[in-house]
Amino acid sequence: MEQEQDIRWLQRYANYHKACQRLVSVTESGIRVEDLSELEQEGIVQRFEYTFELSWKVMQDFLVYKGYEFMSGPNGTMKMAFEDGLISDHDGWRQMAKSRNTLSHVYDEGEAEIIVRLIFSKYVHLLKALDEKLAQFSQE
Repeated sequence: MEQEQDIRWLQRYANYHKACQRLVSVTESGIRVEDLSELEQEGIVQRFEYTFELSWKVMQDFLVYKGYEFMSGPNGTMKMAFEDGLISDHDGWRQMAKSRNTLSHVYDEGEAEIIVRLIFSKYVHLLKALDEKLAQFSQE
């Protein structure tokens, strides 16, 4: 069973790493939010949505691998990841989850632009920090 859990989190991490790199490549390309077309903003929103989904799922798999038992789902996972030290900015992650839900349920151009700005200024850094931390664990 442990072998299966080990493989699961590593497989999910590989997918997360690729998704995170794709999002980072855009946000660190030097492009400014003001210069993005509507289509480009929608593309960034979509990349953010699937990267966020993979982030909490890989955290959940990793925490299960470490032996934790907790309520599944993004909120329980983020709480446990913070308690474990896997993430350091619990409030930032909760804000990111709220933004993700906002984008999924109601698409308002003004709200979307605010969230795109947050993706560039804050969320990508949280996602990248998780990627770097998980990379260290995957090497062990």
